[in-house]
Amino acid sequence: MKAIQLVKPQAEPELRDIDKPSPGPGQVLLKITAAGACHSDDFVMNLPAEGFVYPIPMTLGHEGAGVVAEVGSGVTSVSEGTSVVVYGPWGCGVCAFCSRGLENYCSNAAELKISPPGLGAPGAMAEYMIVDDPRHLVPIGDLDPIETVPLTDAGLTPYHAIKPSLPKLVGGSTAVVLGAGGLGHIAIQMLRHLSPARIIALDVTDEKLEFAKSVGAHEAVLSNADAVANVRAITGKEGATAVFDFVGYQPTIDIAMGVVGTMGDVTIVGIGDGVAAAKVGIWAQPYEVSVRAPYWGARSELIEVIDLARDGVLDVAVERFSLDDGVEAYRKLAANKLRGRAVVVPD
Repeated sequence: MKAIQLVKPQAEPELRDIDKPSPGPGQVLLKITAAGACHSDDFVMNLPAEGFVYPIPMTLGHEGAGVVAEVGSGVTSVSEGTSVVVYGPWGCGVCAFCSRGLENYCSNAAELKISPPGLGAPGAMAEYMIVDDPRHLVPIGDLDPIETVPLTDAGLTPYHAIKPSLPKLVGGSTAVVLGAGGLGHIAIQMLRHLSPARIIALDVTDEKLEFAKSVGAHEAVLSNADAVANVRAITGKEGATAVFDFVGYQPTIDIAMGVVGTMGDVTIVGIGDGVAAAKVGIWAQPYEVSVRAPYWGARSELIEVIDLARDGVLDVAVERFSLDDGVEAYRKLAANKLRGRAVVVPD
């Protein structure tokens, strides 16, 4: 079968022919209907060789949708022909976090060498993939898998990031979204649906700001040296109630800390370069500011996100690529030339 694999660090992935897998006991084989490309993939591909911890070659794709093609022995909870998406942050299933559905924070994953698909385990950028356990599958019914597959990360991650701040996002509050790309444009839609907050979006071009307003942002501000002053001109002395940084580089984190108000939340979602940090201390920011750096989301939250999609709340901007053109999707992702998410569809 065809698969897009990372063959060596700091190199483009390659379209290769590999063996079609077969499900073992307790496993499920999916015939892939859609796979999403993500900035996390680009981050992994550009890690230096001396710090590279992933198996090579590795089939990419931690956003996956498919139809159940075959089940291994002992699997009774899903049946062949069911259309599903894959919950990506696999865990042990039995630790305190996994028992609450928070497999993204599994206590035993590192020790047991459990990895997400596309980020250690073989991913969805292929004609078929193995899912380790049927609990990691969420049925999507008649939803379009191409439009739905980004929700497994680009929807789940902002949803998990936003939920803790919702009690603060009441009438008269302000939410700031830094980065209106793949995750940010979905976050704006979620904030509009889940809260009455005024939403201010920041990005680096007028085109992206227009995009942010088209999906629900009330205000749009260029992310530049004047960003803090320009956002503060909108929020007044109260500052922002909650700030969601979907970029994660030092300049955007500095903007987030500069616009947040007293008792506000700063949530750093974007990976950035992996080393940027928020300066926190008694005089470093307004009083009682909370700073979080969440990772992905819970299994139950993915079900909630799919329900939002089923209710017609989310309109995910998707650029479609064939599996043969999947490497080009990663090129456009790296060049920041995508409007929304890239989705690869097997022929």
